[in-house]
Amino acid sequence: MMTDDAAGQLASYRRTIDNLDSALLYILAERFRCTEQVGHLKAKQALPAIDNERERRQLDRLMSIANDVGLSGHFVEGLMTMIVGAVVERHREIAAKK
Repeated sequence: MMTDDAAGQLASYRRTIDNLDSALLYILAERFRCTEQVGHLKAKQALPAIDNERERRQLDRLMSIANDVGLSGHFVEGLMTMIVGAVVERHREIAAKK
């Protein structure tokens, strides 16, 4: 059975986690708002949805940060692949409407 002290600590950790999860969603929403504008600009300028060089530089930069802060490079690469994939899909949708 868990002690009252351990239960209190667990509840505190979980409140922090809940707050961080909320913050992550707000940050992602802001990122997607910005990439939406990029998609409209790319469509207007007839630029491709994918910029492989930009994506490579960004992933390299983020992998370096991940290493500095002790996050798994595999995790960061997977996360960014998912995020960038959603952005590219949206950019293609925007371009198709122009």
